[in-house]
Amino acid sequence: MNLAALGFLAALVGAAVVAWRRRAWAIAVGCAVAALLPALTLWRTTHPLILTGAALVLAGVGWQRWGRSMATVTRWGARVRRKAGVASGIDIARCASPSAMRRRTRQVRPTLSAAATSRTGRVWRRVALPVAEVGVKLCRCGAQQVWATIEWVVIVVGGPRVGKTQWLAGRVLDAPGAALVTSTRTDLLMQTGPLRAQVGPVLVFNPVGLGGIRSTITFDPLTGCCDPVTANERAADMLGTDTDTDTEAGAEAGSGDRGWWEAQTRRNLAALLHAAALGGLTMLEVQDWVANLDRSQAEITNLLRNHSPEPGFVAAITAFIETNTRTRTSITQSIVPALEWLTHGPARAAARPISQGGRPFDVERLLEARATVYMLGGEEAQVAPLVAALTGHIARQARRIAVRRPGGRLDPPLSLRLDEAALICPVPLHRWTADMGGRGVSIVACFQSYAQIVERYGRHRAAVIMNNSGARLLFGGTADRDDLAYWSSLAGERDEPTVTTDMHGRLASRTTRRVPVLTPAQLATLPARRVVVFRADMAPVLGTVEQAYRRRDVRAYHQPGALTVRARRWARSGCHAAARWAVAVARPTARWARAGHRACSRWVRVAYRACTGRVAGLLGALRLRVTGVGPDTRTPRVVPGQVVATRPTHPMAGSTRGEPITQPIPVAPDDAGPRPRPDHHDHGPDGDGQAYDERDERPERPDQR
Repeated sequence: MNLAALGFLAALVGAAVVAWRRRAWAIAVGCAVAALLPALTLWRTTHPLILTGAALVLAGVGWQRWGRSMATVTRWGARVRRKAGVASGIDIARCASPSAMRRRTRQVRPTLSAAATSRTGRVWRRVALPVAEVGVKLCRCGAQQVWATIEWVVIVVGGPRVGKTQWLAGRVLDAPGAALVTSTRTDLLMQTGPLRAQVGPVLVFNPVGLGGIRSTITFDPLTGCCDPVTANERAADMLGTDTDTDTEAGAEAGSGDRGWWEAQTRRNLAALLHAAALGGLTMLEVQDWVANLDRSQAEITNLLRNHSPEPGFVAAITAFIETNTRTRTSITQSIVPALEWLTHGPARAAARPISQGGRPFDVERLLEARATVYMLGGEEAQVAPLVAALTGHIARQARRIAVRRPGGRLDPPLSLRLDEAALICPVPLHRWTADMGGRGVSIVACFQSYAQIVERYGRHRAAVIMNNSGARLLFGGTADRDDLAYWSSLAGERDEPTVTTDMHGRLASRTTRRVPVLTPAQLATLPARRVVVFRADMAPVLGTVEQAYRRRDVRAYHQPGALTVRARRWARSGCHAAARWAVAVARPTARWARAGHRACSRWVRVAYRACTGRVAGLLGALRLRVTGVGPDTRTPRVVPGQVVATRPTHPMAGSTRGEPITQPIPVAPDDAGPRPRPDHHDHGPDGDGQAYDERDERPERPDQR
């Protein structure tokens, strides 16, 4: 190895690195170019093994330095400075583009991946598969679309009349399978219901009676409550509490005993629901029990003691009824809000039992038919417990069904599109957001503000919901200082160049300062249809959302006479006519092409056979020339009118296996001149060779034997 060249190369590389760090670009480039000469000298004078070992050592050192924490943080900081703290087009293409969503088809849609068995199917899955089958569209950033995978939880935060409902309508239309939609108004039903009817049945659960629309399905809260586990879950859904005691939530509310009171309320309501289901009763009897517990104690305890598989309910309800009046009154007052919907006629009709003419539905059939269930509710009739009970029933049944499916998930997934989730559907999102995505349940929940999430679920549970969500959309209209500070801190900070000048306008200094990527004022004054997307795997994105009333399918159905709709319909019919004309014109050409293809195929086969024969001949000749063994040495060539005799040669003469090799001996025909006398040693008693007659010394023909 040329040590002088090596030292010179190391010096030049070190100088180039130092100059690059000091921003002396010209010196750095000059040193790098000058280093090419000693590098070329080393390449020519050094053994390849030494070069390979040195390259491996340098690669290992570089990989170790690249993976250090300091290098990683430095790269991240440089990336933030270079991209101004937001996602670049490359980041969107790598993490949130349609192609990125299609790459996850195998995980989120196993049946679509299993159907693409051929190469063409896999290419179609990567290129032409509708992205809505595997993702949720978030917004558009310039010419790029930003998506979230369908197994992620999407949290939408925005004030009234900022466009989040119209955005949610588009996600309802894009749902690939069954969908469950909640809303406080009928606009979602009117706008998306007719289009969802083209996918599957459309069902309505309207316990409030909004718009005079009748419920097409009913749900009795006692359904399935014969099972103690289901009774506990139903009580938790109707009360809006979790299935376990949350002391932290109680401490946040100002009462350290709130968790205990919630647990007692849930346990006793579950016991009442369980007893009513075992006795074949209705929710009205449960309401009567709560109103007069002393008179109903015997009936409740008899049902639980004689029919319940869980003996603990008897002790719980007995302790509840026989406790002091003050404690029992407090628990009873906590149960009453979950039963207030019984005083509302439409809600009572929507919860009619099967024995009284109710119209039940099967969750498994709903999933198979890709049905859409619209649940309308509001605060004025206190129907939130009933809507939450139905939502929890469908979601939990879907989760149990998913366990029996391949991969443990629903395919196509069940889409939960929850508008005003904190008002009309207070389901336990802090539990569902951690598990439902992996079961094939896609959740999109809309809230008015982050403060509303904190108020409904508590600070710790709200933090769990936000942490479990894969994507968060922030619309404008937020005016709360704490909310704006939260979202601004979530966006992070960036370096902003600052120029200082003197009193004459001349440059005095140039520095940088750390500023928020999105200030609270910018977030509060977001224009209409503009959102900030916070994904879990990349920097924030500022984009524009799609409004449902601008979609082509919505306009084509609701505004068939619009100019753009008619022009699009005319263009589509013109394209179809042009395609038919092109097919008719191209039919003779297609026949000619098929005939030419058959002729070309025959010619190609003939040429292939000729080429393979020629190649085989050349290979045989080459083998004969190299090894002395070939087709001519094993099979004598017979010429008409010529008798061929064979004789064995020496076993090792031209043979690689030690086997006898025959060599042709041409023999002249009968009308030829005198022939030399064959050697008698060439044949023997073993019969090798031709047999000769000693009298005329002519070979014996086969027909003369």
